[in-house]
Amino acid sequence: MNIEKQINEITGFKNLELLATQVVEGFISGLHKSPFHGFSAEFAEHKIYNSGESTKHIDWKLYAKTDKLYTKRYEEETNLRCHIILDNSSSMHYPKLKEFSITSLNKIGFAALASAAIMNLLKRQRDAIGMSIYSDNYDFYAQEKGSERHHQMLLGHLNNAISRSNKEVQTRTYEHLHLIAEKLKRRSLVFLFSDMFQNEVEEARLFEALQHLKYNKHEVVLFHTFDQSKEVEFDFSNRPKRFVDVETGEHVNLYADNIKETYEAAVRNYFSDLKLKCGQYRIKYVMADINEGFNKILTTYLVERSKFG
Repeated sequence: MNIEKQINEITGFKNLELLATQVVEGFISGLHKSPFHGFSAEFAEHKIYNSGESTKHIDWKLYAKTDKLYTKRYEEETNLRCHIILDNSSSMHYPKLKEFSITSLNKIGFAALASAAIMNLLKRQRDAIGMSIYSDNYDFYAQEKGSERHHQMLLGHLNNAISRSNKEVQTRTYEHLHLIAEKLKRRSLVFLFSDMFQNEVEEARLFEALQHLKYNKHEVVLFHTFDQSKEVEFDFSNRPKRFVDVETGEHVNLYADNIKETYEAAVRNYFSDLKLKCGQYRIKYVMADINEGFNKILTTYLVERSKFG
């Protein structure tokens, strides 16, 4: 089977919206065990009734079930704007997959499903969501909206990002972030999903671009997306292997054990430096191992949303 035929068989998720709903509902069901106990009811498109407010929109059926007063939320109550940024460079498509599910993900699949789950929560809260997807080009941009049609359109573009061929596609993340910073006219909560594979020059420019977003009063969260087993622990069998840079096509032949210790130390140092720089620029840094599930992502969303005002 040639490579073109393999690429054509990559179909993304069969039902991304359904999977995102499953992720969110599983997360919400566990909230009573977390510091966010009592918050789950608010995801049912309700907010707690405050004494003195009009009783017109109280949900009396919910009151009968919970013995607590909640009012229904409406479109005009939108008070949060969120923009999700997805790195779709070749390295994000590691490891190569033909089919995607909750238990079968590469980095781009994890980022897409995590983004869809965040979108699901935003939709329940009647908040506005926008999106940018970039590779070597600025592939897609949509401003923040809260309509169902807009939501479905974003899901479609997430699936397209997974399905497209990105062989040997490099990216200059900093260029696209500067463009996004110019497009976002109103203060927003910005989530960036990226594996952060940059050289030293690009890394310095990247943080200049992130600072541009901060200067424009946006709150920025970096979800550093990686595969812990392969990309951090270098867990490969000790047989001669060819390791290929998916963004340049360069390769090297070696035994994994010969460089494992040196490689792990270098990666740990890089991750530590990233976290330190994010702290210096007041950017929230979240390690997002694709094998750990989505609770850390969604908990971060809750925390950041509660602070956003």
